[in-house]
Amino acid sequence: MTAGQIVTAPSGEKIVLGEIGQTVLLDNPRVRVWEVALEPGEFQPWHLHHNPYLVLNLESSPCHMDWLNGDPPRHLEESVGGVIFRPPSPVHMLTNDGDKTYRNRIVELKDLGEEAVGDLSAESPGTVATVPGLPVVFDSDETRAYGVVLEPGEQLALPADSPAFVHIALSGSLPDGDVSYHPPGQLRTLTNASGTRYLGRLIELKYLGNHQ
Repeated sequence: MTAGQIVTAPSGEKIVLGEIGQTVLLDNPRVRVWEVALEPGEFQPWHLHHNPYLVLNLESSPCHMDWLNGDPPRHLEESVGGVIFRPPSPVHMLTNDGDKTYRNRIVELKDLGEEAVGDLSAESPGTVATVPGLPVVFDSDETRAYGVVLEPGEQLALPADSPAFVHIALSGSLPDGDVSYHPPGQLRTLTNASGTRYLGRLIELKYLGNHQ
């Protein structure tokens, strides 16, 4: 976490950094999950990512990123349920340019940043999806995200040797944005016990392999 760190802008101005998100929802030795929620015109102040991270969008609105080093702004409009992987990046800030709320979940991959102890890639799963039957909505060398849709009463059974997952709800039986972490083999079934359709994302931490 970087709040309070002081950096120098190209102009010579001293900048006190804020955090990368507003609220920590989950934090363990593997991952840290934040909420970012910006109303129209609101911004997340200058901040710095020390860990590679994923962004899962919950509410979409046009935004832009300004860079403290003076690089041109990056304009973006994410789709609800979309997942993006980003490496550690220079100091920047995020502004909501639209007329709707912007909200996301930031999943920091601490094993690949602040908690890095060596190369885990050799023990990572290969290119074959480890949860048969679920659509892959995002895939990278480090992570893979699956789309989960469960009708009322429907159950999803995961393989007994399933890897580590971060589970994030989009809508339905859990509050949207609800987040949980499941070590390898721990999450056996996911059941929709409500009367409405459940939508969610399972984010597989491929780089961990079978590490706890």
